[in-house]
Amino acid sequence: MVSGSRWLLAVLLATGTAIAAETLKQETDLDAGRRAYEASDYTKAIQVLQVAAAKNPQNGDVHLLLTKSYLELQERDAAVRSAERAVSLDPQNSLYHEWLGRAYGEKADHASMFSAISLAKKTRKEFETAVQLDGKNFAARQALIEFDCSAPGLVGGGEEKALPQIKELAEIDAAEGHYAAGNCRRQKKDFDAADAEFTKALESKAKSVELIYDIGDYAVRRAQIERLLAVADAGERVNPKDPRGKFYRGVALALKKENPEEAEELLREYLNRAPTRSGYPRPSMAHLWLGRLFEEQHRKEDAEREFDAALKLDPKNKMAQEALKQLKKS
Repeated sequence: MVSGSRWLLAVLLATGTAIAAETLKQETDLDAGRRAYEASDYTKAIQVLQVAAAKNPQNGDVHLLLTKSYLELQERDAAVRSAERAVSLDPQNSLYHEWLGRAYGEKADHASMFSAISLAKKTRKEFETAVQLDGKNFAARQALIEFDCSAPGLVGGGEEKALPQIKELAEIDAAEGHYAAGNCRRQKKDFDAADAEFTKALESKAKSVELIYDIGDYAVRRAQIERLLAVADAGERVNPKDPRGKFYRGVALALKKENPEEAEELLREYLNRAPTRSGYPRPSMAHLWLGRLFEEQHRKEDAEREFDAALKLDPKNKMAQEALKQLKKS
């Protein structure tokens, strides 16, 4: 009897060890997928994560990272499938609904009109569900507000729906509220009002680098030097390791036509350190600004080389096309 108990205990211990080892391997696969994603190697990330998903099909986080990786490669159908799988595994997960909304939105932007209407409605529904599940999921709130401010009533949008959300968000976090209000005014091309709200968002000590650097993109388009410097300061305060602060500070110096050596150093450092990812200025834009910097210094060959580099990375970059055209004319 005692011998039998020992045998059973040994079997249980061996089984537990095997299960623990398999769990560790699954976690290792997910970690490897994350490392590939962070390195902007999205093809490798997908390969590793597909293996992880096959071994543990109930892991929603694997499908979430697959969704993000597919979106970076503009594989929208696959992104939707992975996000839908994540939501089916955990319908109460706000983040999963947020990213399913983003996947539907990306697909809607590239669909026929009939399909786009259906997908846009799904997009809003997922953002709304994400907010209902977690009122402090600020990224989902911002996505819902932006949708309502920019989309027509035909697909469920409308500024009248956004205003209560903006008010509620402002009561939770002032900076997020001011950004949401500014982003809504930006959608309506009311740039004076957008400027005022974005200034207040930065002054309110925004905690989200994504929010801060989106204001940076706005400032680049409008050539707002002081706002770019404020964005760089705010972003570096929140996360000193994020390379985007160097890009926006470099652009500000290039626009200001001061400290060209520092501007070049900052833009080069951004190129060396930044991932190729949504939410980050594309490497082609850093080359474009280097080209403009060199053009201002009458370094024509260097400028031409940078504009060419921008176009190799992004052949549809109209700013680089025009800059190169004008440079060759001169």
